[in-house]
Amino acid sequence: MKSLLTKIFNRLNTHLYPYHSYGKSSYSQCGEDLIINHIFKQIGIENPSYIDIGAHHPFYLNNTAFFYLKGSKGINIEPDPNLFNEFVNYRKSDINLNIGIGIKSETADFYIMNESTLNTFIKEEAEKAIKEHALYSIKEVKKISIKPLNDILEKFWEGKFPDFISLDVEGLDEQIISSLNYDIERPKIICVETISFSYTGKGVKNKKIIEFLKSKDYLLYADTNINSIFVDRKFWER
Repeated sequence: MKSLLTKIFNRLNTHLYPYHSYGKSSYSQCGEDLIINHIFKQIGIENPSYIDIGAHHPFYLNNTAFFYLKGSKGINIEPDPNLFNEFVNYRKSDINLNIGIGIKSETADFYIMNESTLNTFIKEEAEKAIKEHALYSIKEVKKISIKPLNDILEKFWEGKFPDFISLDVEGLDEQIISSLNYDIERPKIICVETISFSYTGKGVKNKKIIEFLKSKDYLLYADTNINSIFVDRKFWER
């Protein structure tokens, strides 16, 4: 019965609003998920797997929600315990881990900000955000477990990379990107934040990440200023 009602609604909606069928919904900050979906379509992958490091929220400003709702599955890494609970509730088909990612196993201070997009393991990054604007402050500091990404992939993904990595970890992006083993089956697409936070819009582009991934034979396919999207050249060039 529900299926029949859905079909009737969809037909009625198409009849009344024919232009809606041409629209595309994005959950990313700047439409990164739609760009990434286009790349995957071009290389023949309908439902890519993913790992979302610094996932933040199941849907809000999230680069993998679009794919999850299409039927894809992956791993979400979110160190903030409060934000993590949202993944447990709304991304049940994914593997959800309340940890941070680093170059070694350890426990570290995690700075939870009053603006959750600024949460970080780096004290200097938290202090820099506070200096940017008086609105920002540290709500609390929690001890959170950190694990190397390769250990997570070994335990949960048969030691391989998913098709797509989304990375946004406020100051640790470069460290994580440079620690990956690109000689094994590597991600086809990488989306990484490549600009420093600035309330005034004066963020500095991290050219080291861009040049490093280019040296690993990744093509810089798109840049939204905040995030850079790379595709493994061997999958794109024919």
